[in-house]
Amino acid sequence: MTSTSPSPAASGGFRYAVQDAMTLAGRNLRHTTRQPELLVFSTVQPVLFVLLFRYVFGGSINTAATGVNYVNYLMAGIFVQTTAFASTSTGVGLAEDLSKGIVDRFRSMPISRSAVLAGRTLGDLVRMVGIVLIMAVVGIAVGLRPHSLVGFVGAVALTALFGFSFSWISAWIGLSVKDVETANVAGFVWLFPLTFASSAFVPLASLPGWLQAFAKATPVTPTCDAVRVMLTGHGSLGRPLTISLLWMLVILVVCSVLSVRKYRQVT
Repeated sequence: MTSTSPSPAASGGFRYAVQDAMTLAGRNLRHTTRQPELLVFSTVQPVLFVLLFRYVFGGSINTAATGVNYVNYLMAGIFVQTTAFASTSTGVGLAEDLSKGIVDRFRSMPISRSAVLAGRTLGDLVRMVGIVLIMAVVGIAVGLRPHSLVGFVGAVALTALFGFSFSWISAWIGLSVKDVETANVAGFVWLFPLTFASSAFVPLASLPGWLQAFAKATPVTPTCDAVRVMLTGHGSLGRPLTISLLWMLVILVVCSVLSVRKYRQVT
């Protein structure tokens, strides 16, 4: 397909690249609102997890040693897991755009190449915030009691940033496999062990020693711990927050570079 002459955005102008990214983010959000079933099912799954762990498994999980009741312990993990799972839509959306030739259309336009990826991830970030807020309402209905408004806002912000960093992993996966069905499967297969083998739903002390070592080495556990401290006001925030932010920074830098490189290769 023949490309038009490059615009300031294509030539590297940062302001134009930001404008392009925001335009494409708006496009992705409008696309989401036209798929109400996507919004419904992306919300139903975490609600089911809340009900399952709160009323089925909650009675057998002892969190007394953490100083936090199980509802408050659980909801921090639900917040983090929800955004991690929601990040898979980034890869699926990019794979779909590739298969339908939409990305080729974008390439024929005088827009920044990075804006296509940034617009997708920013649009998904907004959607994640909305889903987390819905989960907060569900959590309050089953007994969640945030310690303070500032802590609650901080928990939502950190959770959204966590999902945003994971969406760049998903973007690289979606661009690598190029197929919608494969992107959907590949996006979830590594998230299940990563989120469940963590402090998201059970204290680490209840896990076998070797699994504790794995759980501590992943970005999920420190993020869950930091969100939990923000929600409950119980515990020390400094170490888990620092480790969580460092993980996110590394993921964003590495995966954004890999994703942009892969995008240039496949297009």
